Amino acid sequence: MASSQTRTLRRRRTQASKPISQSPVKSLSKSQIDDYYSDAVCEECGSGDAADELLLCDKCDRGFHLFCLRPIIVSVPKGPWFCPSCSSQKKLKYFPLVQTKIVDFFRIQRSTESTQKLNYDSQKRRKRSSSLVVSKKKRKLLPFNPTEDPLRRMEQMASLATALTATRTEFSNELTYIPGMAPKSANRAVLEHGGMQVLSKEDTETLNLCKSMMGRGEWPPLMVVFDPKEGFTVEADRFIKDLTIITEYVGDVDYLKNRENDEGDSMMTLISANEPLRSLVICPDKRGNIARFINGINNHTPDGKKKQNVKCVRFEVNGECRVLLIASRDIPKGERLYYDYNGYENEYPTQHFV
Repeated sequence: MASSQTRTLRRRRTQASKPISQSPVKSLSKSQIDDYYSDAVCEECGSGDAADELLLCDKCDRGFHLFCLRPIIVSVPKGPWFCPSCSSQKKLKYFPLVQTKIVDFFRIQRSTESTQKLNYDSQKRRKRSSSLVVSKKKRKLLPFNPTEDPLRRMEQMASLATALTATRTEFSNELTYIPGMAPKSANRAVLEHGGMQVLSKEDTETLNLCKSMMGRGEWPPLMVVFDPKEGFTVEADRFIKDLTIITEYVGDVDYLKNRENDEGDSMMTLISANEPLRSLVICPDKRGNIARFINGINNHTPDGKKKQNVKCVRFEVNGECRVLLIASRDIPKGERLYYDYNGYENEYPTQHFV
């Protein structure tokens, strides 16, 4: 997902000093600065090992391993970073469980059914349409099955709104094309090195059905929770059948060349072109959906692969590339969702993932 330049970025800004009350770094020469940082240790584990993964607090100059922090930090944060002691970040503020606020936040289509609790007839219509879709034996992908209880769906949406608000991310359920980044015309699946599989007509209809359901407030049965080790993560709030569309990976589309020095840790490959200058990535740091909170497996442990229950697949849809997260097996209620961040690129550092 992320560029291989991530490691260079991390070394550039992760040397940390011994704990001191005031940093004298500004008054030192370059050689003195090198000596100053040479015996840095992590405040959590007390070790000076893995010096290239020590993160420097921009206020107190104390060092912390990226993987010793809770939640673990995969890459250097954008802008100034402050350790837990120096951080002024307040306790997680939960999004209000108020229907009008949720409707506005997710820009749900306003109608009698979307602004009031679903009545019996509307529930029957939704169930009937869903069952007809799932019953088609030739269908490869399945639409998600929303929770019947409207209040529980509100709680699911509020959990995502909480995570998006905390990470200063605007909700978007589509790929976005921002002036100064890659234009929509650059997203051409034909540019993919080696070609790209085409999403069938039936599966495209299923994807469109999922999008329309979300547009009217019939949400995927997913809950975003905060874990002290993993940070925000996603778990199934009801049983999810194998081959169910979980969500589409969305965000701002940009050229990879523009993001090679980007410190974001959530970039997703959109197109890996024969001509590298045409390669595209999805960047959900400013605009995104629940996809950015689904965690990755640890590629360096035997148990990592066992946790995977979601697969990330790129498809050609009407000539464009789209990235879908799909259940790779049956997922019971309460199980957290994980997929392989690396795919075939093996550039994303996952050795410290839980």
